[in-house]
Amino acid sequence: MALDFGRPAAPADSAGPARPRLHYVDNLRIALTALVVLHHTAVTYGNIPAWYYTEPAKDGSGLVLDAFVVVNQAFFMGFFFMIAGYFTPASYDRKGTGPFLRDRLKRLGIPLLAFLLLIRPLTGLDGYFHLKSVFAERGDALPYWVYYLASWDAGPLWFVEVLLVFAVLYALVRRRGARRDLLSPGAALDGRPAPRPLRPRAIVLFTLALALGTYGWRILVPAGTYVPFLGLPTPSYAVQYGSFFVLGVLAHRRGWPQSLSRRTGRVGFAVASVATLAYLPVLATAKAGATDGHGTWQSLAAAAWESTFAVGVVLGLTVLFRERLNRQGRTAAFLSRHAFGVYVLHAPVLVGLGLAFRWWHAPAVAKFALVAALALPLCWVVAYVVRRIPRVDRVL
Repeated sequence: MALDFGRPAAPADSAGPARPRLHYVDNLRIALTALVVLHHTAVTYGNIPAWYYTEPAKDGSGLVLDAFVVVNQAFFMGFFFMIAGYFTPASYDRKGTGPFLRDRLKRLGIPLLAFLLLIRPLTGLDGYFHLKSVFAERGDALPYWVYYLASWDAGPLWFVEVLLVFAVLYALVRRRGARRDLLSPGAALDGRPAPRPLRPRAIVLFTLALALGTYGWRILVPAGTYVPFLGLPTPSYAVQYGSFFVLGVLAHRRGWPQSLSRRTGRVGFAVASVATLAYLPVLATAKAGATDGHGTWQSLAAAAWESTFAVGVVLGLTVLFRERLNRQGRTAAFLSRHAFGVYVLHAPVLVGLGLAFRWWHAPAVAKFALVAALALPLCWVVAYVVRRIPRVDRVL
């Protein structure tokens, strides 16, 4: 398992004995991938119109889905970047600069191109027909090629797009400082991580720096900013994404996941819960847009909550899965093997299910529950079928 989060954990040094597979990280990827599917299902039926097909909620239950989306967004993509960062040094150590970059281009670039050129047009067909009818009512035409180019967007594959950039930057840094990196205090001479426990003071300082960095960044790039063509839906989280990727790299070199105590995990969950309770009054009383950025004190509170919540939940989940969910049977192995395929392919599945149940008038939460219950197994089935196509499993 490397940057494409669809491969098994590889040894840090192919010349030495193999390191044991980290089943708990595989299981974390399954859980996070399922959260991605649930996240976009919630967007479909909530009040945040940021998906290919949406049915804005007509009842109060849509607020429950919005809360679910906000909580997810605070940590889950950052966690993905951290996991990717964790396995990047081993992949680079094993392959070297050239082969590493070629492998990243193959495993990340090909799925990205497949989505842009094939999956995206299929996912957006309903949007095209809707806009075409709107143009027709005004007496205008909308050629498909115009819509195809104007709607160019990486969709959920923005993560792969950014990850490819991070991989290139990592390779450049390693190439320029290879000797210093190899002999750094955090890396043993045999390429294996040198255990170095993560101190509470370091966690607090990182969280504080993340909060202040996010607050400052959102003065320039407030929440809700969208970057067209590149398809970046959440650039306001760039500080979290970049720092978590770097944190993953350091975690590999210093063996942090293995050295975290059970108490650290419990404290992480507790701090995340307390931070959420403290943030609720701010969220409930803030004017619309006040928490998005622009240097307001409410945006500082939002950045502090997100950073504290993300760090606490990541610590808690890492320890929980390491201690309780560090083994796999056939079912879990199947889910892990196809997790990246689910990430790449889930968009048309969700849109198809949304269109299939468009006729059903029900509370937003009820439609979410039904579509989610169908989407999760169906996404893995579709990923399995697609990966059966010759050579596809080499990139998915």
